[in-house]
Amino acid sequence: MELEKFEYDNRIVKNFAFASVFWGVIGMLVGLLAAFQMYYPALNLNLPFTTFGRIRPLHTNAVIFAFVGNGIFAGVYYSLQRLLKARMFSDVLSKINFWGWQTIILLAAITLPLGLTTGKEYAELEWPIDILITLVWVVFGINMVGTIIKRRVQHLYVAIWFYIATFVTVAVLHLVNSFELPISLFKSYSWYAGVQDALVQWWYGHNAVAFFLTTPYLGLMYYFVPKAAGRPVYSYRLSIIHFWALIFLYIWAGPHHLLYTALPDWAQSLGVVFSIMLIFPSWGGMINGLLTLRGAWDKVREDVVLKFMVVAITAYGMATFEGPMLSLKNFNAIGHFTDWIIAHVHVGALGWNGMLTFGMLYWMIPRLYNTKLHSAKLANWHFWIATLGILFYTIPMYWGGFMNALMLKEFSPDGNLVYTFLDVTKQLKPMYMMRGIGGTMYIAGSLIMVYNLWRTAESGKLVANEAAEAPALRGQKVHDDGYWHRWVERRPIALLVIALVVILVGGIVEFLPTFLIKSNIPTISTVKPYTPLELQGRDIYVREGCYTCHSQMIRPFRSETERYGDYSKGGEFIYDHPFQWGSKRTGPDLAREGGRQTNSWHYNHMYDPPSTSPGSIMPRYPWLYDDVLDTASTPAKIRAMQTLGVPYPAGYDAVANKDLRAQANTIKENLAKEKIMVNGDEEIIGLIAYLQRLGSDIKAEKKDNVLNTK
Repeated sequence: MELEKFEYDNRIVKNFAFASVFWGVIGMLVGLLAAFQMYYPALNLNLPFTTFGRIRPLHTNAVIFAFVGNGIFAGVYYSLQRLLKARMFSDVLSKINFWGWQTIILLAAITLPLGLTTGKEYAELEWPIDILITLVWVVFGINMVGTIIKRRVQHLYVAIWFYIATFVTVAVLHLVNSFELPISLFKSYSWYAGVQDALVQWWYGHNAVAFFLTTPYLGLMYYFVPKAAGRPVYSYRLSIIHFWALIFLYIWAGPHHLLYTALPDWAQSLGVVFSIMLIFPSWGGMINGLLTLRGAWDKVREDVVLKFMVVAITAYGMATFEGPMLSLKNFNAIGHFTDWIIAHVHVGALGWNGMLTFGMLYWMIPRLYNTKLHSAKLANWHFWIATLGILFYTIPMYWGGFMNALMLKEFSPDGNLVYTFLDVTKQLKPMYMMRGIGGTMYIAGSLIMVYNLWRTAESGKLVANEAAEAPALRGQKVHDDGYWHRWVERRPIALLVIALVVILVGGIVEFLPTFLIKSNIPTISTVKPYTPLELQGRDIYVREGCYTCHSQMIRPFRSETERYGDYSKGGEFIYDHPFQWGSKRTGPDLAREGGRQTNSWHYNHMYDPPSTSPGSIMPRYPWLYDDVLDTASTPAKIRAMQTLGVPYPAGYDAVANKDLRAQANTIKENLAKEKIMVNGDEEIIGLIAYLQRLGSDIKAEKKDNVLNTK
């Protein structure tokens, strides 16, 4: 059979690989700053752009979408061409994919420190950037599917199944979760509210981990581990079970992030059941990866690329065992809102994603430049420093998580809480310092890699268009070994459609009852819409990223109801666009904050937290005392809320600022009684109004140690 000559596009692979390295270092450095801010709050620098609440989302977005995202594209563009024996469908689309993705990252790096955020974890970018993400992702999909269609092989290798599922599912996740109502170029409100928004967000958040941080990397594992080991994948049949079971089960598991919350119990239980089942396909993939190295362990000891990959697969196994375990209610009651979750996440991020990316880069770059790795010794140094860095990072966080939960739940013999939240915060500071040291080690290893790869590239020359040849697909005899799965492997569009149907089932089953059956989210007659000043204050709260440290969700535990007040109900949040339940308590819960402290206390606390809470690690917010409330946006915000179903009176947008000023003057007069003189138009006034509103619609009194809602 006559061979066709063609060329692989290595330049696009190189571009994505170097972008992954560059943004990875930037994202990790931002994370390191955030880590040390937890130990030494002065590192917030009293600036809005560098405060923890704004740079923490910058860190997560940079690591997930810039470091890992570019790593995914580099690995997919490299492996896809070779697995399909075809150049990418369009060089133009490849370039649009690259430059479009870098533009998205740059816009995120600008907007997030400016406080332009939706307030939804892992989906903080505002609506114009969401549209750009959609367009670039479609470009990537067209390029990938076009390449698959013009392939020169009959069957699609397992890695490509994972790439297809990634494209389809990420598209669905992004579109559904980003359904928002714009009110200006830089501001929008989530279309969903309260319980519904929480369900959609963690359906997205959990599956962003599943289908952006996991499935594409499993595809990369299935390609690069056999290549580096020089051995075939351990089990073809196991890879089939791994793929279909994983993409079907994963999509159901999001509610396990919302256990003991106001989410309906049936949805929580559904998330738990499918989360437990996830361990089987997840470990099936881990076993398939590790057993691919059977008989090659001597090579693992010598080959630094395989060392990185073994640690990566092991970390994947650990994280995917721990995830189902944390979905059990008894474990979740301990781990949720604590640093245990931070440790769990970083086992996956630093271990699974980071180490596999490093191994992939060490394998690809010498081949792209037709040379040898500059220094295997430096790569080994990187491996050991990074591995130790992961341990120094995660072990203190595990320890701190357990300590946090146990201290906050401890009662004295006479039935009183033993520790305040601040007592626990002070005890955690050494763990935060150790975490910072571990992060420093991990970044030091990454910088060694930067030098090593730079010297490697310098010693060779980029093979921008790598010559290759293969027989054309047309005219090839179809080899059918009788195995049923071969049918779908030869039909990429059918595979794409089936994968879409498989992932849609779980979302539809979870969403429809929650959105269509009113009894799932009962209303509470005393819960009223936010006043215009409170609405402005809430937007400031979201802008400053307060949700990154504070929750607004009291779980039905005695330790929490004694500390914070009556447990939270779904009907409390029907006007919250977006919801603000939080995922980590670095500070205490705020669900019942209204009326607990005076206006002057909040005024002083936001300006200098240790003045009211000695030992606090909360940053200062001095700009709130100088910046003036943006009352010009009030009418548009009221109209947006009306569109979203909030029952403001008709025409209220025209008089809303009058009510805003009246409430601001009340707070101004109250502060004056405490010798605090303000103009009444500062942003801090709006924030105080919002904080004093929290929980005030749900009045509770304590009788015989039982909280009764009135």
